[in-house]
Amino acid sequence: MRALLFVAALLCSLTSFAASTCDVNVPVRHALLKDVNLAYQSIGRDNDPALLLVMGLGGQLIHWPDEVVMALCEQGFRVIRYDNRDVGLSGWVQAPDSANLTFEVLRYKLGLPVSAPYSLTDMAGDGLGLMDSLHIASFHLLGASMGGMIAQHMAAMAPGRVESLTLIMSSSGAPGLPMPSPALLQLLARRGAPNREVALEQQADLLAALGSPDVIDDRKVLLQQAAVSYDRAFNPEGVKRQILAILAEPSRVALLDSLRVPTLVVHGTADPLLPVMHGVHLAAHIRGSELKLIPGLAHRFQEAFKAPLLAAVLPYLDAQKLRDTPMAGL
Repeated sequence: MRALLFVAALLCSLTSFAASTCDVNVPVRHALLKDVNLAYQSIGRDNDPALLLVMGLGGQLIHWPDEVVMALCEQGFRVIRYDNRDVGLSGWVQAPDSANLTFEVLRYKLGLPVSAPYSLTDMAGDGLGLMDSLHIASFHLLGASMGGMIAQHMAAMAPGRVESLTLIMSSSGAPGLPMPSPALLQLLARRGAPNREVALEQQADLLAALGSPDVIDDRKVLLQQAAVSYDRAFNPEGVKRQILAILAEPSRVALLDSLRVPTLVVHGTADPLLPVMHGVHLAAHIRGSELKLIPGLAHRFQEAFKAPLLAAVLPYLDAQKLRDTPMAGL
């Protein structure tokens, strides 16, 4: 009986210790790389397996929900989230040229080459550079939307370093896949705002359009979320350059066919930006990958879908973490 009580007490203390180390309010630090000064947070113990989170178009590190980050950390990961170049608190060593989005979008629609100040490959180099600066040799990788596209490049550029790959609401970039509606693309490209109030309304409109038809959004909540993002950082020119990096990107099918990294693809059946066939096609071109479709999930981390997302991702990542633990095979 004493032994059982001791084990129970030990387990309780371990749970408490995990919670105390998974503080999402740790300071934001900066890693000075060749082209950019990346803002990042490292959450969890330094000696735990590292999990790098790569956010999508215009997203900041705060757009990874804190409860999701905590759940990943409590799973035994050192979770690293960062602001991509051109968003959030990340800054430039030397700012790139401004982007003429209207002109380049027209070229894209005509099937002509698109000129972009930088590429998704450059952005993948940022993530690898961040891990270099933290002296992390190998790590697990989770990317959402554009972040998933960047993660695909990272896995191809450093196959010996990426232990596992998780791609949420992302795409292969292959021609012929379903396109979003013109109305949604217009909202996505609408970046000019004369003041804070207009900017918040525009962002709330976009968030609503990216949400699930199964969920009724509270407009006040959307405006509050937009306000948090705006007040932390607002850089519409940077988002334009990120859009151009996506438009200039060729199909990644050949890259995906060459990947030999354990991969989980998670996609929503109600995604309005990258319809579900994007996820299906992505998984079909990564040898041995797993595909999990979440009914009703759209293109946002909405509250109603956080539990299904974690239910899809956590068991997979836990299995990968155990696979990479030396004691796992004993």
